[in-house]
Amino acid sequence: MIMIRITMRALMEKHKEVMQTLLSIIEPTGKEKGCLSYHVFQDIENRNLFSLLGEWNTREDLDCHIKSDRFGVLLGTKSLLHEPLSIQIHTVSDSEGMEIVNALRNKSSLILSI
Repeated sequence: MIMIRITMRALMEKHKEVMQTLLSIIEPTGKEKGCLSYHVFQDIENRNLFSLLGEWNTREDLDCHIKSDRFGVLLGTKSLLHEPLSIQIHTVSDSEGMEIVNALRNKSSLILSI
């Protein structure tokens, strides 16, 4: 799985425009080939700070998205931002879920009770 995180800090007076742009691309991006999920989050302490998190099946699928007009719209928001957007791409080779948390917590409680 490939994950992308895009962080954007909107200019205070451009907050609404950035929000509208992000909302317009979320649903269609989620329907692109290979997109497992695509969500936007707003920071609870700074309402002008947004993060987009996307999960893609393959790097090729993400590359197609990056080459798309839709991603170009996202890059085109630079005049609405306080600073250039930040992009991080991560290749995930292994994932674990709640089962590991439960196993570790149960194991820890056994050690503490001895």
